[in-house]
Amino acid sequence: MTNLIATSPPTALAPVPARARRRRPAKHHRVGWFTYVVLGATTFLSLFPIYWMFVIASNDTSAINNVPPVLIPGSNFMANARQVFDAVPFWRNLGNSLVVAGTIAVGQVFFSALAGFAFAKLRFPGRNALLVLVVGTMTVPLQLAVIPQFILITHIGWVNDLRALIVPGLVTAFGVFWMRQAVDNSLPDELIDAARIDGARTSRVFWSIALPSIRPAASVLGLFAFMGAWNDFFWPLIVLNSPETFTVQVALRQLQSQAYVTDYGVQMAGIVLATVPLLLIFLLLGRQIVGGIMDGALKS
Repeated sequence: MTNLIATSPPTALAPVPARARRRRPAKHHRVGWFTYVVLGATTFLSLFPIYWMFVIASNDTSAINNVPPVLIPGSNFMANARQVFDAVPFWRNLGNSLVVAGTIAVGQVFFSALAGFAFAKLRFPGRNALLVLVVGTMTVPLQLAVIPQFILITHIGWVNDLRALIVPGLVTAFGVFWMRQAVDNSLPDELIDAARIDGARTSRVFWSIALPSIRPAASVLGLFAFMGAWNDFFWPLIVLNSPETFTVQVALRQLQSQAYVTDYGVQMAGIVLATVPLLLIFLLLGRQIVGGIMDGALKS
């Protein structure tokens, strides 16, 4: 008699233990205390010069020369500011800087966008060679062009004229290359082909398609151009010779007396007043600026 081995009928898979069914929580990389220390130290080192500038601007000369130095803002800022207004036509000089920097920023964005669109999307003989030539000019020191540029400005009759500051800054090699990269990364050829099939001309493609797509990059370039023109000192010092046409950077130099006895409180008060427009621009356009930089980084 044979023994039959009883076998259980096939069943479903064995149940998974409850511990295995539980989902493992995702690992969150916690930021360690060392990272916070480094970030805090970097922030402190970045902001302390601005704070120290305001401390000096709000104290008189005796407090500035104290040892150990004074680290708390004083109550002399308005008095120092009044000395700035008495020494130079500050508001006129500030307006000159706003006109020069604003015009250069708008013009550089416009002309650089035109050139960048042409280099990125138009086909013409010698395009690549011309682009290499334009980019190569960035390796030439700006000081080499000062003498021939001043001779040209003298022949035109623009000495002591704000046009001598505005016109040379309307187009830069960096701006052209920046906008060329922005157009190339943001505007696909298929979109241009579709627009041309619909009957759009090159000018319509530029105004209606290219410019909106490169707006973040244009805002970043405009900020760079504005800051460069605002902080420029060397070229305005050469071509401007009248206090009424000085930009704010050249005007701040006049706060140093002829006897080389400098009131640092007055000088720093003028620097604080000259820094306010840049701070306002960063506060108002900070999101657009960061968005433009991040957009270019992600697309590249």
